[in-house]
Amino acid sequence: MEDFVEKARRYLFATPGRQPLMLVRGQGCRVWDSTGREYLDFVSGLATTNLGHAHPAVTAAIQEQAAKMLHTSCLYQIEPQIELARLLVENSFADKVFFCNSGAEANETALKLARKYAKERGQGGFEVISCLGSFHGRTLATLSATGQEKFHAGFHPLVPGFRQVPFNDLPAMARAISPQTSAVLVEPIQAEGGVNLPGPDYLPGLRRLCDERGVLLILDEVQTGMGRTGELFAYPGFGVEPHVMTLAKALGNGVPIGACLAVDAAAAVMTPSTHASTFGGNHLATRAGVAVIQTLLSSDALANCRRVGAYLRERLQELARRFALIKEIRGKGLLLGMELDREGLKVVDFCREHGVLINCTTGKVLRFLPPLIVTEKEVDQLLPVLEQGLRSL
Repeated sequence: MEDFVEKARRYLFATPGRQPLMLVRGQGCRVWDSTGREYLDFVSGLATTNLGHAHPAVTAAIQEQAAKMLHTSCLYQIEPQIELARLLVENSFADKVFFCNSGAEANETALKLARKYAKERGQGGFEVISCLGSFHGRTLATLSATGQEKFHAGFHPLVPGFRQVPFNDLPAMARAISPQTSAVLVEPIQAEGGVNLPGPDYLPGLRRLCDERGVLLILDEVQTGMGRTGELFAYPGFGVEPHVMTLAKALGNGVPIGACLAVDAAAAVMTPSTHASTFGGNHLATRAGVAVIQTLLSSDALANCRRVGAYLRERLQELARRFALIKEIRGKGLLLGMELDREGLKVVDFCREHGVLINCTTGKVLRFLPPLIVTEKEVDQLLPVLEQGLRSL
């Protein structure tokens, strides 16, 4: 272990902060490190391997496509790209799709689209209103849209044209929207911000507000999309349809891919030469995406997410009733958070040392993101380790 940790320190940027663990193999909800030790994975590559590791349908699609063609660039028609776009459109609100390589790129696409849409409508607006506690990416523009100061440190001045208001506060958003506003950008659930859910009227209210003011509603579903909340996308469960939506993470089950979906009126402003991505939507990534969506739609993964998510939530609630240091359990499907009254990284370390991988965000929120195929039995294996970790605080 010391050898690869030292080599990483010598040759890699020091960001992100890596744990002293090298994972080399995965199967379903389990992974193995370079020493052969097995772990139960409740991180899923940060909500990315939603179908689990080495899923046979995705693996077969990748292998077959790799033997045929990986990449031709965005200059040519790509069969699996068209098929993936069809699947996304026919199973969502959207009319058109643009493919890229990550969530940040998908959000960059949406931000460019919003500015151009406003200008072509003669509004001239360029500002985007997002929310405090949000996370939209680490490029300069998406960082500027992100409503967490800790990510901004050292990168000022930020890109102009971004303002944040409190999440789940319609009056604050109404006050913030001005003639300079081109779009409102929100996550259905603030995942990196601590697994924060909106009230039932918030997202529908945002859509009405955006329609009244003539601005676009952009939903960042990079983490909530592709089944994480128990439906293919999170937005129907909140009673709303956006004008634009961004996806990434689990769309390729680990193969890098991002997507920006939009209604025709918004997508129409993105004409040839206005935007592009050399690797975006290449043969390999979109073939993986096709396999992912087909599997989500044809298997019981979504139903399992709802069922086991409810089971995990109840088991976490049982812990909350016994531990005063647990302030709240919140989330939806298999995107669940446990807010503590103190720092939680020691629990993450304890669980890792005892064969379970979990995550902590915003310092005090333990986050549980297992693959959608996780079982009640695997949840039962998590709980005693987690309980011991909490007792260690």
